[in-house]
Amino acid sequence: QVQLVESGGGLVQAGGSLRLSCAASGVRFSINTMGWYRQAPGKQRELVATLTNGGSRNYVDSVKGRFTISRDNAKNTVYLQMNSLKPEDTAVYCCNAHNIWSGNDDWGQGTQVTVSS
Repeated sequence: QVQLVESGGGLVQAGGSLRLSCAASGVRFSINTMGWYRQAPGKQRELVATLTNGGSRNYVDSVKGRFTISRDNAKNTVYLQMNSLKPEDTAVYCCNAHNIWSGNDDWGQGTQVTVSS
């Protein structure tokens, strides 16, 4: 059974930083593209960043230069370093594991990030 457990969310002032972690179990981590998505109240879920096992990164334009996605395959963990946070970054952030062989997606339960102005 796949489990993705996020941590690291919280309340931070604008300009501050947070690092989110997503620990994966029950999944062959190396065959997954890992990603972070977010959903703000009243808005659709949006892609924040993805990272393939080969090291290719993709970011939504609004976070480029501020957020960095990384992964530690030995620990089955993916991270999202968020710097220069803005109030508009406030959302529930969810971890995603996309199996490149089956096309299956698994999701974590999400962690709340709140940025105060």
